[in-house]
Amino acid sequence: MTDRAWLVEHRYRAVMEVRDGSPVTEVAVRYGVSRQTIYAWRERFERDGVVGLQEASRRPRSSPSRIAADIEVLICELRRAHRRWGARRICFELGRRGVDPVPAKATVHRVLTRNGLVNAQDQEHKRKYRRWQREAPMQLWQLDIVGGVFLADGRECKLVTGIDDHSRFVVIAALVVQPTGRATCEAFTEAMRRYGVPAEVLTDNGKQFTGRFTKPVPAEVMFERLCRENGISQRLTKRRSPTTTGKIERWHRTLREELLDQVAPFESFTAAQEAITAWVHIYNHARPHQALDMACPAALFRPNGPSTTAVSQRVPAPEPPSTAPPLTEAPLETALRIQEPPAPPTESGAVEQDRVVPGGGIVLVAQHQQVWLGPAFTGRTVTLWIDERSIHVTLDGHHVKTVSSRLTSEHLRWLRMHGARPASPAPAAPALPSRNGRRYLPAGAAVEVDRTAGRDGCFRFANNTYNIGPRHVGQRVTLRLDEHLMHAIINGQVLKTWPLPIPADQRASLAGARPASAPLPPPPTGPQQATRRVPKDGVTMVANHRLRIGRTHAGKQVTIFIEDTHFRVMHGDQELSLHPRNLLVATQDDDVGRRMCHSP
Repeated sequence: MTDRAWLVEHRYRAVMEVRDGSPVTEVAVRYGVSRQTIYAWRERFERDGVVGLQEASRRPRSSPSRIAADIEVLICELRRAHRRWGARRICFELGRRGVDPVPAKATVHRVLTRNGLVNAQDQEHKRKYRRWQREAPMQLWQLDIVGGVFLADGRECKLVTGIDDHSRFVVIAALVVQPTGRATCEAFTEAMRRYGVPAEVLTDNGKQFTGRFTKPVPAEVMFERLCRENGISQRLTKRRSPTTTGKIERWHRTLREELLDQVAPFESFTAAQEAITAWVHIYNHARPHQALDMACPAALFRPNGPSTTAVSQRVPAPEPPSTAPPLTEAPLETALRIQEPPAPPTESGAVEQDRVVPGGGIVLVAQHQQVWLGPAFTGRTVTLWIDERSIHVTLDGHHVKTVSSRLTSEHLRWLRMHGARPASPAPAAPALPSRNGRRYLPAGAAVEVDRTAGRDGCFRFANNTYNIGPRHVGQRVTLRLDEHLMHAIINGQVLKTWPLPIPADQRASLAGARPASAPLPPPPTGPQQATRRVPKDGVTMVANHRLRIGRTHAGKQVTIFIEDTHFRVMHGDQELSLHPRNLLVATQDDDVGRRMCHSP
């Protein structure tokens, strides 16, 4: 017996003792409750019967401070479009879109967790460091050399990097074949010609930066001479102390995670440098930095000399998306009887019967129920799986639909007398339970219904049109209806999320509604993909970006991997090109697509 069933039995015995004449005080003492509780149980029993003794939901009827459904949809869509964005970054993006007030970071994290967009991981306890930062830009540059840039011919190149300590503006990202002292000095000199001469530089004790540890005697290397002749104070870290140059080391990690680890080996040295330069430009001018209170590095960086490139200010915020009026949340209907456990795979009372679909597309199951399949199934032989709760329709072993059954045991006995056979295991999850001919939902349960995407990638639901994209034309879409959100699922992957277009208490009355068979699918891993056939001019469009692949590849079927900062074009195992992604255009695309999905 389940805990809920035991609780109802416990209360029922107490009520029966009182009704049989036992004093209320003695019954209350014997059952460990107050006299008022005994009176309340008896009143609920006399009003609703045994089902009135079930534990009622303690959920409040209204939550005025709850986050609006359209804002929760926007949070989910931002997370799916940019999988590396956390709660803090999403809060910042909500503010850029005009959401007022902006939800707290903890609220956004709870929304992501509730919708299955946070992967469980062990909590990391960070070490405490002594943090420091220069008061103004150009006072200190941190320099280093990092590897891990691979070319198609198997070579590994090095990257000379430099970052401004105050603004986190990347001043050097020069690719070199060999990390010699001369190559390092050339990259450093080019950065000074571009942005000016810094007051100080901080490096580790590599041989490119210092000759202090040269054997047999120390010597001045080219980098030290360059700093001396330009009046730059050179600072060195302690040996085996990488946290001193923590800003440049942390930037190396971001570079690896967002670019180097996501792309195949570069086709050539030039292609690698172009890709890194494009990514660095986005990092400096478009990507908000959490250490800078979500400002872009370019907004705080000020060169102190003539610059050949204009340092742009903060990227302008896009116009806030149009928001629909918040949906009014209706309380879920309380279940008035104990929830039955899931039905076993095979039930003794269930039967199966084969039927030929007539011209109207309506199959008569028994005298009191019909199942509509549509004219497209005319003349086809379908199999009906029938019991007192559900009717499953299958065609050639494939599940077609499930409806609630209004048949009784007498109807099933009549079907067995007219040739119905004992049923095999149920082909799908049972339909929603019913009470007095009306289906209902247990508290907190989710519902699924199926729709098919039309030729333009849209489907109709609740008198609204929703767009999931032309590449899903003809596919079956599973709509998961939670308490106030609607998720579109195809092949186990959540593609879109919208506010629930109907009151929550009407979900059980939808045609074809069934209980959710599984929790919300987790977020996908790996980059998103798009398939395109290269046209004659060699230019194709992906997410409002013009990708120039080349005329030589015209007619090829290519796969485009979509990352947060770039597009990678692949033909089989061969990488054809790498293109930077404009984050501002991607943000505007998300807003336009969201408005299209909500438009009827």
